[in-house]
Amino acid sequence: MTIQRIDRTAPQEQGRWRREVLGSLSGMVLDVGAGSGASADFLPAGVTWLALEPAPSRRLKRAVAGRARSRLLTAGAERLPLGDATIDAVVCSTVLCSVDDPPRALAEARRVLRQGGGLVFFEHVGAAPGSGARRVQGLIAPLTRRFGGGCDPRRDTAAELRSAGFSTLELRTLRTGGPLGGLAPVIEGRAVV
Repeated sequence: MTIQRIDRTAPQEQGRWRREVLGSLSGMVLDVGAGSGASADFLPAGVTWLALEPAPSRRLKRAVAGRARSRLLTAGAERLPLGDATIDAVVCSTVLCSVDDPPRALAEARRVLRQGGGLVFFEHVGAAPGSGARRVQGLIAPLTRRFGGGCDPRRDTAAELRSAGFSTLELRTLRTGGPLGGLAPVIEGRAVV
């Protein structure tokens, strides 16, 4: 695992990640926690986009309706309505902090991925234990869980990914700049079946 200090903010880094990583995907792509559908704008035209969102917004519905080769799936990440080994890539972008059961969501992602397929991720994670940032995350966690879509800012998603049983895991930790940079460390990478 590498740790890199970045002068851009987390949203700027997420935009860079979407352009670079999502633009390189092919085949059938499952977008877990598709939110507003922003990922669709970065996927190549030939990709089949499956937008998974338990409570889809109008904006997401419009994004799915406006993109050829797309489908909306209204389910949670812990119970994917897809067959085994049917997906080429799974996208998780700032979603694993808010799923109810991260190990189960990752097991489901692994189950639906074809051999050699990968989970690509960009997630904010908990700050280092004992740090001031971690204490602040603990103070704001009740608010973010209630008003931020269930987000737990202290979640150790890197540890969850390491224990999920993928054959390889490439993970990079970014310490982003900006006023919330220290409060919201970010990990990005790929986990391959």
